[in-house]
Amino acid sequence: MRFFYLILFFLVPLIFTGCSGSQEPATPLQTFKTYVKAQKQKDITTMKLLLSNETIKMHEDEAKMQGVSLDDIVKRESLISPDQTTVEYKNEKIDGDKGSLEIKNGYQGWETLPFLKEDGVWKIDGKGIFDQYEKDDEESRQKMQDIINQGKQP
Repeated sequence: MRFFYLILFFLVPLIFTGCSGSQEPATPLQTFKTYVKAQKQKDITTMKLLLSNETIKMHEDEAKMQGVSLDDIVKRESLISPDQTTVEYKNEKIDGDKGSLEIKNGYQGWETLPFLKEDGVWKIDGKGIFDQYEKDDEESRQKMQDIINQGKQP
């Protein structure tokens, strides 16, 4: 009888902890690596799963305007150039449900890739990239306007 209680005492907690399924979600870096692998294998389904909801919506709108499929847009919007054989990255950051990772682009410059955590899963925030490009363009236009205005006589 003592043997039975020992087994019960040690095995039951082990079974419950083994079945709890409390696996940590992939990090932004792991998500990026999975995306790059899917891109190289032309696995559009996996690529779409790793994009944020807002990014998918943005791509759907673009596809509709161009009269092409969502898959065509996702194929075109790659994070790395097709001829890039290695991908360098650094500075993974996580702040609540937002994250980022710096990646080296095909022009040997560093770009910040934003991530969002949606339903407990890290996703690439392509919409965030687009929004940052728009912000940078507006800032550049404003700087140019300031330079032009400095040359004017009052």
